[in-house]
Amino acid sequence: MTCCRTLRVVVAIAGSAWLLFGLAWLGAPAVAAPAVAAPAVTAGDASATGYTGSAFDTCTAPPLSAITAWGASPYRALGVYIGGVDRSCAQPQLTASWVTAVSGLSWRLIPIYKGLQAPCGSSAHKIQPAAAGSEGTAAANDAAASASALGMLAGSAIYYDMEYYPPGSASCRAAVLAFLSGWTSQIHRLGYLSGVYAQLYSGAADLAGVYQSASYARPDALWVARYDLDPGLSGWAGIPGSDWTQHQRAKQYRGGHDESYGGVRLTIDNDQFDAPVATVGYGYQVTGAATVRARSGPARSYPLVKSYARGAALTLSCQAPGQKIGSTTLWDKLTDGSYVADYYVSTPSKTGYSAPLPRCSYPYQVTSASGLSVYTGPGTSYPVTSTMALGALAWVTCQQVGGKVGTTSVWDKLTSGGWVTDYYVATPSKTTYSPPIPLC
Repeated sequence: MTCCRTLRVVVAIAGSAWLLFGLAWLGAPAVAAPAVAAPAVTAGDASATGYTGSAFDTCTAPPLSAITAWGASPYRALGVYIGGVDRSCAQPQLTASWVTAVSGLSWRLIPIYKGLQAPCGSSAHKIQPAAAGSEGTAAANDAAASASALGMLAGSAIYYDMEYYPPGSASCRAAVLAFLSGWTSQIHRLGYLSGVYAQLYSGAADLAGVYQSASYARPDALWVARYDLDPGLSGWAGIPGSDWTQHQRAKQYRGGHDESYGGVRLTIDNDQFDAPVATVGYGYQVTGAATVRARSGPARSYPLVKSYARGAALTLSCQAPGQKIGSTTLWDKLTDGSYVADYYVSTPSKTGYSAPLPRCSYPYQVTSASGLSVYTGPGTSYPVTSTMALGALAWVTCQQVGGKVGTTSVWDKLTSGGWVTDYYVATPSKTTYSPPIPLC
């Protein structure tokens, strides 16, 4: 990360690092158990937001004027440090109003939390091995509170920045894994997605080593650092291609350097993303009717939640397909979890999706160790189009009844258009529908 340049020398010892990682598996001493080994996501009422494309991060959030000028850049996502005891930069710009303004300019934000570091690392703020799980839980509580105060809603991904530590110490590795498991478990309980930023040959390799272990909660996304000028999100040494496969990867491929756009120069790191980012609210108004009714789902058949007069302010988190009203089938999901017909809202389009609003989706991890088949319809009699590996995120848009599998007849429709049985997806229920996912 930009705030920690001195740690980038790790790339020079890549070859020996992987050998030492393998040796670290032998006879690892016990540390405090993870808080909960639960590789699942509870997204709360808000949906998640994904981003695919070029991104950058810089330690201190730039002023809004700089972000506006950088509209001429190839980047549309920005990493911001939202907190942590090891964060080394002041954040005079980073406020809820800044988040709202930057998001309104069609930027996606990547929340980064830099707290306690590996006990064998160089930071003065170290994980205590005997308390690693509970310290990870505490970090998640603080990160979620910081994200919420900035207007980053439940459903956002928050990335823990675990900087380089020397491979080869079994006790150090065990403490890091217990800490990150505590972090992930608690982040999930609080309704956020768990991301981890780590060097390819230390933290990332160690996480990959326990990817299939039931003893550690699995992060939803992995953001690796490897300064080889290659933005590729596959072929990572030591990270199997079957791990973190469904819009769950990011890479920091170039360290701190200066770039200029719109007459503004910033010192940045380069990143490539195909992973979840922050979910935020976007302000619009009620138009076109005397009263607009907000409902619990995207159709008039859902119960009434609240009514809004013409001109009332609305804060939207995403858009979802539903019953056709006027010229559009889209409904807008408010940050309180209710829906209003997009036809009556001041979004730019009255026929399709309106940027920067994302499409509503709810990612949950695949729980089947043998993988999960994706079908063209809600049943095993439909053709299979692909397979999702253990831990892959099933980005669900809606649910409906189909062929029974295990204890449930519920099937999940994915953002790709495919269908998977809900039985092998970590949604809350294994017998019926799981709110806030709407019905198809």
